[in-house]
Formats: sequence, structure tokens, C-alpha cells
Amino acid sequence: MSTAILTGTPVPGSSLEGDLRSLGFDVRLASGVQEAAVQLAAVPAAERVAVVDPCFVGHVHALRLGLTDPRFPAAAIPGAVTARPEARASLLRALRQSGQTLADPSAPSASGGSAPSTVAHPIGDTAAPAVPGGAAREQAARGVADAWSPAHGSTPSAAHASAAAQGGVRADAVRDAYGPLPEQLAQAMEADGTAVHRPELGSLVAAVPTGLEARHQARAAVEAVDEEDVRLRSAVKARDGFFTTFCISPYSRYVARWCARRGLTPNQVTTASLLTALLAAAGAATGTRAGFIAAGLLLICSFVLDCADGQLARYSLQYSTMGAWLDATFDRAKEYAYYAGLALGAARGGDDVWMLALGAMVLQTCRHIVDFSFNEANHDATGNTSPTAALSDRLDGLGWTVWVRRMIVLPIGERWAMIAVLTAVATPRIVFYALLVGCGFAACYTTAGRVLRSLTRRARRTPRAAEALADLADTGPLAGPAARRLPGLPGLIPLAAAAAGAAAVTGAAALTPYGSVWPVAAAVLYVLTSAAAVARPLTGSLDWLVPPVFRAAEYGVILALAANAQVNGALPAAFGLVSAVAYHHYDTVYRIRGGTGAPPQWLVRATGGHEGRILVVTLAAALLGAADFTLALAVLAGAVALVVLAESIRFWVSSGAPAVHDEGEPA
Repeated sequence: MSTAILTGTPVPGSSLEGDLRSLGFDVRLASGVQEAAVQLAAVPAAERVAVVDPCFVGHVHALRLGLTDPRFPAAAIPGAVTARPEARASLLRALRQSGQTLADPSAPSASGGSAPSTVAHPIGDTAAPAVPGGAAREQAARGVADAWSPAHGSTPSAAHASAAAQGGVRADAVRDAYGPLPEQLAQAMEADGTAVHRPELGSLVAAVPTGLEARHQARAAVEAVDEEDVRLRSAVKARDGFFTTFCISPYSRYVARWCARRGLTPNQVTTASLLTALLAAAGAATGTRAGFIAAGLLLICSFVLDCADGQLARYSLQYSTMGAWLDATFDRAKEYAYYAGLALGAARGGDDVWMLALGAMVLQTCRHIVDFSFNEANHDATGNTSPTAALSDRLDGLGWTVWVRRMIVLPIGERWAMIAVLTAVATPRIVFYALLVGCGFAACYTTAGRVLRSLTRRARRTPRAAEALADLADTGPLAGPAARRLPGLPGLIPLAAAAAGAAAVTGAAALTPYGSVWPVAAAVLYVLTSAAAVARPLTGSLDWLVPPVFRAAEYGVILALAANAQVNGALPAAFGLVSAVAYHHYDTVYRIRGGTGAPPQWLVRATGGHEGRILVVTLAAALLGAADFTLALAVLAGAVALVVLAESIRFWVSSGAPAVHDEGEPA
């Protein structure tokens, strides 16, 4: 349980103690700064602690935003500050420093500066009387500042009198001398090097009024705002696709609230979304019109739940590491499982669309890698401007163009809506044709824009960006040692080397008959070109394209060889292998975005790296018959999935994993 320390007794009629308890806090009262420090130190080290001014007036959701968000080590709102275990030491130092400052009027204030010559605290239209800084300090040191005068609507409590008698420094004296104690503590923590998150409250009220009139004004401001409406609106992503914004979120947020009121967690809703999507895939796999219609409806229901899980997390601030992992990976699992269901359903009707299903998955995964790679390359680049970016900003200013451009890239909402409708009214082949055309156009549009931005901007990429791109490259034990022995190539030559090797091995796999040795020879060349591409840090203007080129080469080779095998089961086995490898690449992306770097090197070596897997698959195609090659693909898919999933699950359920929450919508 979390602990909230009130630095005094709340005024009569205040609901503050009840509000804090409703948020899961064990509320304790401290009569002075020193006692608050003692109580904070006594709280078990693994618990969150909050220090709250007893005069706080505001919405419960303002307290929730400021005191319960698990993503930040420390946070503050007017009148309250909180620290998770990793920031507890900083809060305790700030609290002790505040007590020492008031006990010694000549000492610097807790926030690192000296007291102002006069201190005024405007709350609404009423301000506390200005008090000379030195006199206020002397009053605080004696613990007799008249903070609980009749103007506050109360009288001194026995606890306050006892603290004063014992020489304790009262928090109301701190408020009179420097302002609310929690704000002083937050400033001191920041001066101590601790990042303090200050949530955007919008129309929510959080204030520490200093007089009776100001308190009435603050309470009136609280009553004037529909807190539940604000909470519902803030549960929806600030930036989302057109279909999601206008067709799903207007009612999915009420689903999120319904779940919150029944004690459901975001992880449970995420799991329900996955199960619903798997039922949709099963419906599509029946190959009947009724099954296709049911599949389309279930897919939309799955997307509603997919939106609701994030909205539930924002509505109740139930962010978690496990939730981040489930939400990030299940989206891909749901969509690709549905592709497999459509392919199975088509096969029941005598139409083999496994190549189209695998092609759609390859295209979609490569689109995501382009997005991730470009964003990581420019995450913290300096001088990150270009005429293309300026034109994009001007187009956004026109309003309606924002929605058009978001729809053009076929984000998940629009894409799933298209898949659901076409599944119900058309055939799986038509669904995949539409996906390939739509996603292909979107990929060309977004990639072309990013290439133009990269060529026209003069950004200086940081070592962190170069390291992220190197991790995304997934270079294995064959190209890695060779890269360390090769000289770095200048300019666009690394990208050209990667593209040339990718074209050679993909072309050989696609254009030569099954069993040919040419794909093996091209794979050996690909190992060398891959090494040359990563021989120097990927800091060039277009070096962010190197990882997507590697992904396209690997997935494309597997698809081409399986198609050339021309035996039943080869393409489904290839679908399974690409799914396992793609999961590894997505997992790498989410780790990098969480700030923990790539998966361990032993995992990259165990899975062979992209160049090693290509060499293994081409050797298998050259040495084995088509039926045995199918079995080899299935075995390789199972082995990769087993190793990658085991390590991924171990990492994401560990306490050291980051809570990554994507507020944008992937393409």
C-alpha cells in the first residue's frame, strides 16, 4: 500500500483524507516538518510515499494524476508531491533540508535559494498578507506562525500546539514563509537531480488556498468542472487515426469505464481482445460466408477492446510493464493470426492464398521497421529541421489535411475496418489484394517523405541513434566479426552495399529453380555486403534504411524459396518462420524504445542474425527435397520461436523491464 503524509490536520469539511484513501493511500498526519521526515523514513522502502498539504482543494482525478502514475519516479501537482521507491531518498533529503532551513533562518531554503523579501500566495482573488522574509523565517523557526488563524476557518489543533511546544517546525509555517511545502520539496528534488513529473491538469483544479474566501472560490471551481467528463476525454489518445477517433473512441471509452468500475485490469481487456481476434481468425478459417461475416464482426469487436485497454489504463492510471508488452505484441499477433485464418478459409474453398498472406505480413512488418528505424535515427538528433518538415507542418495547419494524411497511411483502425468489411462481403483473395495495394501505397508514401526529409535536413545524429540502428540491424555471428575487420564506408555506400546484397540474394531465390546453388552463393555475398554496411556507425542521412533493407531481404528470401518449393505446407511453414523472426524484431524495437537496448548478444548469436538465417535457409533449399525443406522450415520456426519467446517473456516479466506505452498509432 502507498502512504500519504498530511503535514497537518485538514480543515473541517475537507474530503482530502477520504479522497486519498480512495486512491489506495494509507493516510498519516504529521504535526510538523521534522515529524513528516520521521514518518517518511519509517515507511517500508518498497512503498510509494506522498506528502500532501492539508489545505489542498481539488479534484480527485488531479490527485490521481499527480500521485499514482506508476511511470514516473517522482511527480508533483500544486499541494502534493510523491516519490516511488527509487526517488524516496531524494524526497527525504528535501524534507530534512526544509526542516533544517526553517530551524536556521540564515540557511538557504529547501529549493536551493534564499527566501524572498516578501512572500505572497495568490489563490483566486485572495492573497495571503505579505510577510517580510526574515521575519517569516523567525516565526517558522519558533513554530508559532499563525497559519491557522480564523481567516483559515479553523483553530490550532492539539497536535500543532504539541509540535510547537516541542520545538517542531510546522508545515503551515513553511507555507507562510515559502509557499506550500510540497512545491518546495519538488523544487528541492529537482535541484538534487531527480526528475519530477508535473502532469497536465487542464481544467482540473489543484490548489492550496490561503484563506476562507480563497477556499470557497477553489471549491466553487471544483464544482464547476465535470470531473468524470474530463477523465473520460483524457482516456482517449491525443493523436489517433480517423476511424479510431470518430468511429471507435466515442463509445470505447465507456467500455473502458465499465471495465474500471468492475475492477477489470487493462491486461485482462488486452487478453480479451486477443481471444476475440483469435475467434475471428477461427471464423475466417471455416471458409463459409457465415464464418466470414462473423469473423468481420469479431475483428471489429477485438479492435474496440484493443482501444479500450489503453483507455482503461489512462482512465485509471493502471500502467504496467506487463501491460506494455502485451499491448505491443498482441496487436501484431492478432493481425497476423487473422491473415492465417483467412488463408486457411480460402484453402477450404480451393483457393491457395498463402503467398498473398505471407506477402501482406512481410509488407506490413517492413513498414513498421521503416517507421521504427526512422524514428530512432531522429529521436534525439540536433538541428532536426528540413523544408519537407516545414511543408508538412504547414499542411497540418489546414486542418482537414491532417485526417487525409492519417488515412492515407492506412493505420491500424482503417486497416482493420477495411479487412473486416471485405472479409464479410468478398473473398480472402480480395482482402489480401486490397491489403497489398493499400499498404504498398502507404509504404511508398511514408518512405518517400522520410527519404526527402533525411536528404534535406542537416541533422547530426547522436551515438545513441547509431547504437539503436545497429541493434535494429540484428547482425549475427557471421557478418559481425567481418564488419569489425572492414574499413568504414563513407556516404551512401553502406546503404548501397546493403541494397545490392539484398537484391542479389532475393533475386537469386526468386528467379532460379528450386534446389539451385545460386541462392547459396548470393547468401555468401550477402554476408559480406551486410558486414560492409555496418562496418561504421550508421550515422549517415539514409543509414536508417539499412535495417529495413535487411528485413526485406530475409523475409523475401524465405517467401521466394517456399513459393518455389511448390509443395503443400511450404508457404504455411514459411509463414510460421517469418512470424517467429518478426516477433524477435518487434521485441528488439520495444526494448530499444524502453531505453534498455537490444536483446542480449547470446540471443542474437543463438538465432544466427539475419545473415545467418538467410544462409541456413538457402542451404536447406539447395540440399533438401521440397518436402524435407518444408519440414526444415517448420523446425527452424519452432526453434526460433521457442528461444525468442522464452527470453522475451523472461525480460518483460522482470522488475527491470520498462513500461513502454505508445501514444501514437502504428502504421
